[in-house]
Amino acid sequence: MPRSGPTGSQVQESIEDLQEAASGPQIRLVEVDSAETVPPALAPVQWQLPSRQAPPTDMIGPGDVLAISIYEAGVPLFGSSGASSELTGSFDPAVKMQTLPANRVNDDGDIMIPYAGTLHVVGKSVAEVQEQIRKALANLSQNPQVLVNRQQIITNSVIVAGEVARPGRLVLDTNQESMSDVIALAGGYRGQAKDLVVRVKRGSNEARIRLSKVMAGAYQDLKAYPGDRLTVLTEPMMYSVMGASGRVQQFPFTRDTMTVMEAVANAGGPDRSTADPAAVFLLRFNGPDGSDPVVYHFNMMKTPTYFLAQQFALRDDDILYFGNAEANQPRALIQMISQLFAPVVTVTSLANTLGN
Repeated sequence: MPRSGPTGSQVQESIEDLQEAASGPQIRLVEVDSAETVPPALAPVQWQLPSRQAPPTDMIGPGDVLAISIYEAGVPLFGSSGASSELTGSFDPAVKMQTLPANRVNDDGDIMIPYAGTLHVVGKSVAEVQEQIRKALANLSQNPQVLVNRQQIITNSVIVAGEVARPGRLVLDTNQESMSDVIALAGGYRGQAKDLVVRVKRGSNEARIRLSKVMAGAYQDLKAYPGDRLTVLTEPMMYSVMGASGRVQQFPFTRDTMTVMEAVANAGGPDRSTADPAAVFLLRFNGPDGSDPVVYHFNMMKTPTYFLAQQFALRDDDILYFGNAEANQPRALIQMISQLFAPVVTVTSLANTLGN
């Protein structure tokens, strides 16, 4: 018989059959009949990296460009003033400063300093590199003092792309910048936060977070880390409505946070002629990797269920299913028989009329 989908009892029986079978997907059925069965509103984030503190903001790494200045008193090692002093026989006690050409840290983490040779500086702070260069020149110059500034910062930066006002490389001024801080420093986002997703790529790991939750501070514990790549993408949240409902289609979220009760109302509710209000189901993949299929059952014939549905937060890609009423099949059978025999009855009536 034609139908828009299984009845409530058929949904439950099919899930029980899968649970009894050793093979096939294991689907859990959860009866939403108490507050304990309502899952948290915030979806878990797939974040596989261990929690760790970001490195100091002045740490030097490959690609950084260093501006190095050397201060010397007496006869300098750098510059030509030392030769003129020897010719005149005079001693100049003034401090001389020599700025070396911009020095880029190579892929191996090394820089080259005249007279000091190659120095390995990757993973060291600016102060540590200053002391490293000073010690390398100590036997060649009279009490040299070294000042190192980072002219171009690559290590302590992140890449921001997508729907932001100023995409590009962003230097982290502190090691406490959150994801919302990074987006704000990039000039803010373009569009509506509820329709945007932040994709964070860190090494081989990736997380996708709804921008509205990020900006609301729900993920303050997720700090930006040097080398992160943040991309703001347009991905409106959607949910699907199937079965014996007033409207079978895919709906966008009308606001950042929707509940099951709002979704039911948006879809027109169970169809009063074909649906069973006691057989309303929500199908969802739980878990950070979507490996836990769960079916939540709402019995809308019970008053407490309405309050629980109002607290049950909808998530992206949820499926709302309205089960068919058991009594629909006899009724559909009668309608089909009526349609099959209606032409015969009509012809018979017409023949009787003509015969009379």
